Amino acid sequence: MMSKYVFILLLVWGIPSTFFRSKFRKIVYQTDDWKINIKPLFFKELKALFFNIFPGNNDYIKVRNQYRLYLVVYLFLFIIYVLIK
Repeated sequence: MMSKYVFILLLVWGIPSTFFRSKFRKIVYQTDDWKINIKPLFFKELKALFFNIFPGNNDYIKVRNQYRLYLVVYLFLFIIYVLIK
């Protein structure tokens, strides 16, 4: 029963993922083109997530930290779901 609630919570928490990832990718790849959301460009994105590739860009740092927090909560919910299932 509890796993159903956590699964629903995972689905609801996953809804804003497209917003966070899109905003992050647009800063990392320095584009406003909507097609950046469907392109499988991962290396630079992962590097930007774990390291500081634009140290002087405050927007990048703010969005990166928000995206990191979002992903940590998502990972935490997933681990809980796996453990109680």
